[in-house]
Amino acid sequence: MPFQPIEAPKCPRCGKSVYAAEERLAGGYVFHKNCFKCSMCNKSLDSTNCTEHERELYCKTCHGRKYGPKGYGFGTGAGTLSMDNGSQFLRENGEEPSLRNGARLEPRAIARAPEGQGCPRCGGFVYAAEQMLARGRSWHKECFKCGSCNKGLDSILCCEAPDKNIYCKGCYAKKFGPKGYGYGQGGGALQSDCYAHDDGAPQIRAAIDVDKIQARPGEGCPRCGGVVYAAEQKLSKGREWHKKCFNCHDCHKTLDSINASDGPDKDVYCRTCYGKKWGPHGYGFACGSGFLQTDGLTEDQISANRPFYNPDTTSIKAREGEGCPRCGGAVFAAEQQLSKGKVWHKKCYNCATCHRPLDSVLACDGPDGDIHCRACYGKLFGPKGFGYGHAPTLVSTSGESTIQFPDGRPLNGQRTSGGCPRCGYAVFAAEQMISKSRIWHKRCFYCSDCRKSLDSTNLNDGPDGDIYCRACYGRNFGPKGVGYGLGAGALTTF
Repeated sequence: MPFQPIEAPKCPRCGKSVYAAEERLAGGYVFHKNCFKCSMCNKSLDSTNCTEHERELYCKTCHGRKYGPKGYGFGTGAGTLSMDNGSQFLRENGEEPSLRNGARLEPRAIARAPEGQGCPRCGGFVYAAEQMLARGRSWHKECFKCGSCNKGLDSILCCEAPDKNIYCKGCYAKKFGPKGYGYGQGGGALQSDCYAHDDGAPQIRAAIDVDKIQARPGEGCPRCGGVVYAAEQKLSKGREWHKKCFNCHDCHKTLDSINASDGPDKDVYCRTCYGKKWGPHGYGFACGSGFLQTDGLTEDQISANRPFYNPDTTSIKAREGEGCPRCGGAVFAAEQQLSKGKVWHKKCYNCATCHRPLDSVLACDGPDGDIHCRACYGKLFGPKGFGYGHAPTLVSTSGESTIQFPDGRPLNGQRTSGGCPRCGYAVFAAEQMISKSRIWHKRCFYCSDCRKSLDSTNLNDGPDGDIYCRACYGRNFGPKGVGYGLGAGALTTF
């Protein structure tokens, strides 16, 4: 009997035999590995994204496009809108199917429901997968939109109207909300009337003039005589005022319970106008608030009514040794300043040298019986010498003047060749300053030209054996010419 090989299964795509090493299974059929791809987009498939239909393979997307449900919300078979234009599904006559938002739409036949049982908008049956509830009735998801602007709604935006329709919040407020000033969108925001372009819109006044509603004599607003209702009343001295009438009689400033003043003429004023009209007058009054005001008076009228006053306190002399130490005048309690048991005028309490105004912090009592500021006290009575003189913080603690010692250098002792190059006296370790292997006194360690005190940061050794600051060194030994001068690159003239 001749050998007959086992017949291998055929691939539905190419019709050739498929052997075990290259077979792929889908829908009970065996495919070549190279044939195991989508018949529409040629995408390679696997067991996770393969779909078989009538011996043809598709990816899930193409299978949904060709065999899945059509209509709004479908398209790609995954519930999302697709941009696929469906060009591969053109009709046999070449016409392009209807499109909406890039998705192919197929006409859908709506099964009509009995009257009052279907969707209130289209009348068709509503199935559980697409129902939206409002007013106790079921709506299609695509029908669940505003009756005016066709905006899609949900359970938050939906407003059920008296006309048995549904609206978004904005359209509901325009159509059924309160009208007038302060409404419009139903949210308290100011908006022009929503019927502005409607010829049949009612003309509503923004406010009612209460002045037209007159009260009986003695019972209405004291200013306009109108009836005062509880929503707008303001109380003053047992009388009721309109809110808009409760302002100052003279300057018409709006008043409240804090700044309102009841005048003797039974009207209300602000505090300033009340002071001008009813407050005390004269020098220092006028407005009744403690500040000076002319109140329409001329300068001559003010001067004529002003009492004579001589501000010169030196004209009122005190007894010897009891008055101000500077001017000798009597010192009254309102202007006295105390210093070392003495009483001074406030205007006389200044430095005897520079006449700077003093206080209890700046004043220094000098041994000459006068007062000085700290700087002048240090110049006159403080210690002298290197590091003193004009320093306002260093003062003599004993009160003894040191003017007889203008120079703090030693007056005796041996001058040695190894001493300070400037004064020649010996330099001890506590005061030495070193420069170019030479030792100086700290008080002698200054610039030879400008006598500015030096340290290690601004020291310059000159070729003449002396020391200088940077500026003087550059002026004496630095390069000359345009762009030099001070040795710092700045232009200068000599």
